Amino acid sequence: MCGIIGYVGKKQAAPILLEGLRRLEYRGYDSAGVAILRAADLLVRKRRGKIDEGLAPLLKDQPADGLIGIGHTRWATHGPPSDENSHPHHDASGRIAVVHNGVIENYDRLKQRLLAAGHVFQSATDTEVLAHLVGERFAKLKQQGQADVSGPTLLTRAVTAALREVIGTYGLAVISLDEPGTIVAARRGSPLIIGIADGEHFLASDANALVAHTRQVVYLNDYDVATIRADGFEVISLGTDTARVQISQIEFSAEAAEKGGFAHYMLKEIFEQPRTVENALRGRIDFEEATAKFGGLNLTPAELRAVDRIVIAACGTSWHAGLVGEYLIEELAHIPVEVEYASEFRYRNAPIEKNTLFLVITQSGETADTLAAMREARRRGHKVLAICNVVGSTIAREADGGIYLHAGPEIGVASTKAFTSQVTALTLLAVLLGRMRMLSSAHGHQILKALEAIPRQIESILQQDARIQAVAKRFHQAEDFFFLGRQVSFPVALEGALKLKEISYIHAEGYPAAEMKHGPIALLDEKTPTVILTPKDAMYDKVVSNLEVVRARKAPVIAIATEGDTAIKSFADEVIYVPATTGQTFPLLAIVPLQLLAYHIAVLRGCDVDKPRNLAKSVTVE
Repeated sequence: MCGIIGYVGKKQAAPILLEGLRRLEYRGYDSAGVAILRAADLLVRKRRGKIDEGLAPLLKDQPADGLIGIGHTRWATHGPPSDENSHPHHDASGRIAVVHNGVIENYDRLKQRLLAAGHVFQSATDTEVLAHLVGERFAKLKQQGQADVSGPTLLTRAVTAALREVIGTYGLAVISLDEPGTIVAARRGSPLIIGIADGEHFLASDANALVAHTRQVVYLNDYDVATIRADGFEVISLGTDTARVQISQIEFSAEAAEKGGFAHYMLKEIFEQPRTVENALRGRIDFEEATAKFGGLNLTPAELRAVDRIVIAACGTSWHAGLVGEYLIEELAHIPVEVEYASEFRYRNAPIEKNTLFLVITQSGETADTLAAMREARRRGHKVLAICNVVGSTIAREADGGIYLHAGPEIGVASTKAFTSQVTALTLLAVLLGRMRMLSSAHGHQILKALEAIPRQIESILQQDARIQAVAKRFHQAEDFFFLGRQVSFPVALEGALKLKEISYIHAEGYPAAEMKHGPIALLDEKTPTVILTPKDAMYDKVVSNLEVVRARKAPVIAIATEGDTAIKSFADEVIYVPATTGQTFPLLAIVPLQLLAYHIAVLRGCDVDKPRNLAKSVTVE
């Protein structure tokens, strides 16, 4: 959830670390800090709050020169946000500094042992315990004279020994005054990437922090321990002392991770959706056979045909995309689908039949709960496919096959373009599975033609931005919202509510439209706007009936309707139109005005759209 950056080379480390931390701000954080080695000094600068309000002014007042350093943005787990709890943390000697993402589950037991041995702690974090543990191991190895010039460095061996005592998850970086040219890094359950350049090397928890310097990277695997110097690196494994190292290329450019003239990353990413949906479709439509095609499923047609059930596991926005997939796959392929919260599935003893295909959906490819659910399914012997946006991520590497979204970096914490790309991929998958069963060629062709038109239709919705902003001005002071939809529109209602609550802090709920009568209707009044998805489909009259129930309670109604539906104006206070499309592809259009509505309401309320409070982009801790 938080961010790590490291540098060793021929340049001053502080500006590189600061820039890298700024590129990691979107992941969510409450404090930031750096540790830099300079001759005989270990310089630590850290401060609670945003980088430009805390750490950056501190570094200006107290410069830290040096060619090697590590940095961190913290999202509090153990101990509240404070200067003391900010990373980096020292060991007992003050000669070792550690930054850490993740959670050390047995930190209290380790801390009690260290306290009994005379250690004094300055913070309430689990990370400081880890720093003291590494320092203790380093001191013992040094005392025993166990340095081996032909093998791992003393610091690497100390980190490895310490981690063998640790229960939990970690992505960490360590530097020491006793090995001034070395960064030691290790991961288990929290991503770390080595960036490779000429005469210098980088370390980061996210490729966004590296892409301005290099696009040549190594994604560390769980239990890897890396020793990084200016002129090279080595990787060993906690388990075998050997590790698989594969050099990869970052797909996107540094420019792709910039705002590009937009006020916020979220707005930029909303406006990128015509292109990102097009990328998700590219090369995957086969009009001649009226089906979809994927290059990376790694399943034969016979294996796909033998699937009797699909279980989808995901979190947050990806879970909503999975619900859309459930409706589409069941409708088009008649395969039973169950959508699980990944965080719940990992602890359930859910029965999964023999011919069940497991599908995980994740933007980052590093979501801890989704990764654990995937590993549990594979442990049970099931094939696992992943829908993922990040090439080289842990889930992308561990899945049996999958579908890349090719949406480019998503910086805004509130996911937008990843959702539409996920739904696009799921629609194509539903068509593929349907055509293997009972979906007719004519119907398949109709859906594919509708998908082909989606990028252009999203463009037309984006042209209504000023109109949607006007709707936002009318309702931005509301403290409660309801979002209603039926059938495949219901997950869109859930996602619209999530977008609003994430970035504007307005209480918002999504429901199947007919379920409003079964309890939530008690909350409706003239101060509670209700957004209703009213596509011109077989359920239209039912939805309008639900809309009338809402209006009878004097609640303002915002309708998301199909172009040409003039009748809806007499039932709603505000109407936002989307182009006509098929029922299966309506979610791809309906979500766009809901994203824009949430964005403009949040801006009008003065909220930090790209970095909403308490949230992190990629949840890599449980």
